[in-house]
Amino acid sequence: MVLRSRRARLHVGASRVHKWLALVIGAQLLLWFTSGLVMSLLPIERVRGEHLVRREQAASLPDALLPSLLDRPDVRALGPVKAVTFRMLLDRPVAELTLMDDRVRLLDAASGRPLPALDARNAEAIARSAYVGSPPSARVERVLDPITEYKGRLPAWRVMFEDREATRVYVDAATGRIGAVRTGTWRLYDFFWALHIMDWKNHEDFNTPWLLAFAAGGLLLALAGAVLLFMRWPRRRRRAIG
Repeated sequence: MVLRSRRARLHVGASRVHKWLALVIGAQLLLWFTSGLVMSLLPIERVRGEHLVRREQAASLPDALLPSLLDRPDVRALGPVKAVTFRMLLDRPVAELTLMDDRVRLLDAASGRPLPALDARNAEAIARSAYVGSPPSARVERVLDPITEYKGRLPAWRVMFEDREATRVYVDAATGRIGAVRTGTWRLYDFFWALHIMDWKNHEDFNTPWLLAFAAGGLLLALAGAVLLFMRWPRRRRRAIG
């Protein structure tokens, strides 16, 4: 009798835990499954905007210019150099210097002279040259603070194309590189990503207290369901009745 009483209390306790957790956790579980399905169905190439914007168009230049460039007094005055990359920028050979303090300087590869800061006109030209097909009209804005769509190096330029995807191309003001491409497909993916990780503000932290709490609740829900399944298994019930 004592054993049956303990089993009955365990059964009732597991039923209550399972019922209330199912009510609280169930909605988020549905969001997890839905968001996971939607994100898996969206091709990652379309999410990244690769069908609309080519981020890298020209091959890097040979590094033969490296020794002569670093020997220039005006370049050495910038400070210790950690890395140098030669590439084309708007049909112009440039040298991108990364200093030891992670600052970036853009120089003319032939003369070694520092290039002026990237302006809105050049940023739009970079975005247009990378756009696949005939680019539509666009507006350009300067970005000084981190936003949900772009968390790369600042300041940056946002080139907003008036196409069906509402494409936004973010150009690094220091390097002239395309730092991010945002489209309607990316925004849809990002919306479900925020639901999935339960970070509705910044869309990047997957260790939020909400996520941890609901994940622990989902585990407890599964354990309570396993206990109920074990106790309600038909063979065990026939033995108990016998």
